[in-house]
Amino acid sequence: MRDAVIVEVARTPIGKGKPGGALHQVHPVDLLAHAIRAVVERTGIAPDSIDDVIGGCVDQVGEQAQNTTRWAALSAGLPESVPATTVDRQCGSGQQAVHFAAQGVLAGAYDTVIACGVESMSRVPMWSNVPPGTDPFGPGVAARYADGLVPQGISAELIAAKWSLSRQEMDAYAVESHRRAARATADGAFTDEIAAIRVADDLVRHDESIRPGTTPEVLSGLKPAYYDPAMAERYPQIDWSVTAGNSCPVNDGASAVLITTSENAARLGLRPKARLHSFAVIGSDPLLMLTGIIPATEKVLRRAGLHLDDIDLFEVNEAFAAVVLAWIRETGADPAKVNVHGGAIALGHPLGASGARLMSTLVNAMPRHGARYALQTMCEGGGMANAVILEAL
Repeated sequence: MRDAVIVEVARTPIGKGKPGGALHQVHPVDLLAHAIRAVVERTGIAPDSIDDVIGGCVDQVGEQAQNTTRWAALSAGLPESVPATTVDRQCGSGQQAVHFAAQGVLAGAYDTVIACGVESMSRVPMWSNVPPGTDPFGPGVAARYADGLVPQGISAELIAAKWSLSRQEMDAYAVESHRRAARATADGAFTDEIAAIRVADDLVRHDESIRPGTTPEVLSGLKPAYYDPAMAERYPQIDWSVTAGNSCPVNDGASAVLITTSENAARLGLRPKARLHSFAVIGSDPLLMLTGIIPATEKVLRRAGLHLDDIDLFEVNEAFAAVVLAWIRETGADPAKVNVHGGAIALGHPLGASGARLMSTLVNAMPRHGARYALQTMCEGGGMANAVILEAL
């Protein structure tokens, strides 16, 4: 019976998504090419044996337009015969790329495939693909949701209100994310996943957004990031407690995961890092668009025939502290097992790259923490979520 295993991962350090950020000078195609090249070089696999490259990217416009994954594969030096495609499942694009790649291997359509993702938010800002005055939804959606949809920040505020999450809880969570990320960096937990990248005269080795000195007192001084008088009138239950400090920043980065079968890995002399055990993807309320991780977790556990207590580590994308805290409340997961090396609030969230970045972090965390099973899930714009379970080998 065929399986799908991860034999290598690589990611760039994550830079701040603004001019002057550590990776701002790097074109997004070359950023992704760096991660692709790293997994190929680390494994020594023959480039012409790669059946496909599947990449995630959210704002597919400008320098990230016209199937950026194809150009990244060529920039990485892969043969012209290796195809590539780019997918968009919003923040979960990189994770969806992993799902598609693994499912292709399981189906026998691929023997070896690279799943990856990129976002250069300093060069291609969020919403660049929606020019002012453009309606990306159309009249049918407007009719179905007559009260109107809201931005993700407002969704996070609604989640905080629904689950009675205080500003203090969210700020404390954010502080812990930075603490864990700083400790993981100091302990070398990211050494095996980060592929240092040269930018001009500098060799960038570390994630740029981690703030080791962050404290609850510092975060308490930040103003609400999404306050809007019209929304305040529409949703009087909101306490306006979501800030830049308890949300993820905008970032630049790329990541890649090399997937094959156990049989093929043995033939190539490669040792798998983990088996891709079970998958789930769900749709959810596009108003509370960030809560899909709750039913997605239930669905993937059911498909795997496992229980929450069977899972040793969790990676839950930290788009907002409110999202992860609501997920913990609903699932009953042990917070000590969640994002053990910090999450996107500290490390950053380069949209299309984050799914493969979380996967890179998770597969390297599993042996460090003696994990047999690990679960990764991500909330996504429009009301969706992906979830996947990994099994140690």
